[in-house]
Formats: sequence, C-alpha cells, structure tokens
Amino acid sequence: MKGLELGLSIIIGENCWFGGGVIVCPGIIVGDNVTIGTGSVITKNIPNNVVASGNPCRAVKNLPDNENDLL
Repeated sequence: MKGLELGLSIIIGENCWFGGGVIVCPGIIVGDNVTIGTGSVITKNIPNNVVASGNPCRAVKNLPDNENDLL
C-alpha cells in the first residue's frame, strides 16, 4: 500500500500522569497538572489542572491551581 502518512506533534504539559492504555490522537495539547484516567481516548485538547477520563476523554474534576491549595 502506498500513500502519504501524516503525524502531528503531541504536547504534554508539566506534572501530568496518564493511566495505562491511554490513546492520544495527533495534534493534541494536554495542559499542566493533568491526570488522565486509564483507557481514555484523548480526541480534544485538555486544559490545565483537571482530572479527565473517558472515551472521548473529558474533564471530570477541576484541581487546585497549585500545591498550597491542598494544605
């Protein structure tokens, strides 16, 4: 089979955690301080400071902007 293939860069922010089996589509940007649930399929950009999961992956919980908010 002949033809063009196209891949776009994926950008993953700082302090991110991905569960097992996560699929990230081309061209996606995942923000800082993000947790992605196991088996999620990321089809759209994920904002900063959230827990996200599902198929398609979406934010399910907002997280504090910094560690000091947890104290």
